[in-house]
Amino acid sequence: MVNLNGVIVETQKAVISIDNRGFNYGDAVFETLRSSGGKIYFWEDHYFRLMASMRILRMEIPMNFTMEFLEEEIKRTITSSEREAGYLRIKLLVYRKTGGKYTPNTNDIEYVISFEKLETPFYTLNETDYEVELFKDHYITSGLLSTLKTNNRLINIIGSIFAKENDFQNCLLLNENKQVVEALNGNIFLVSGENIKTPPLSDGCLNGILRKQLLSILKRIPDFTVEVASISPFELQKADEIFITNTIQGIVPITKYRKKIYRNEVAMQLLPKLNLKARTD
Repeated sequence: MVNLNGVIVETQKAVISIDNRGFNYGDAVFETLRSSGGKIYFWEDHYFRLMASMRILRMEIPMNFTMEFLEEEIKRTITSSEREAGYLRIKLLVYRKTGGKYTPNTNDIEYVISFEKLETPFYTLNETDYEVELFKDHYITSGLLSTLKTNNRLINIIGSIFAKENDFQNCLLLNENKQVVEALNGNIFLVSGENIKTPPLSDGCLNGILRKQLLSILKRIPDFTVEVASISPFELQKADEIFITNTIQGIVPITKYRKKIYRNEVAMQLLPKLNLKARTD
């Protein structure tokens, strides 16, 4: 089932206009949510990120677009059995109403909510081989717009095709200053001894919800020092450990970059803390 502006319809019958602005101009933002047993992980953080993204894109936020309203709309979209027992990936997409070309006729919005099932109720650690490479054909532009979850993901798409063609599990993306920004599908963290480093939002990395949660967790662990700073490609082979974070997978350890083999000890230490935070927040 899909929720189109408050109307629940069967997925195969859901339609949008051919002149939809999200489809034509990338004039849309979205949130990817993980839900288990009817609880949406880190829902408050997702909601406020969505509101901030809509304001930055000058979308008109309806008066009824409260956190409670959208949560209820999500729950209405999902059948009761799936909400209680299901492990779900939910997508909440917001786009400006049709009209105008580059300059829209209105800043009013419409939305669609869809979902699909996941295999596990909580975050697990992938311990299979996970090799990455730098993707250097195109660059992310540092700045505020790159931190938003818009539906303009061409670099990620081309990068994922490059990874598939070359038997990599993922790629790391660079900005115009040749700094490592993020992976194709999430933020990155580098572990060097007791220091853990992740790029700043000013470099153009996604303002990830799991990035925020892990930074919060790490600040409470006295064994580690946390640094939010630019990452040079030369630092990758010096790191002891690198992992990727995103809302659906949680923590994904990288096992290999070129000739460098990485451990996953810190990722294993953080995983139960992340699962606890997801269930209790």
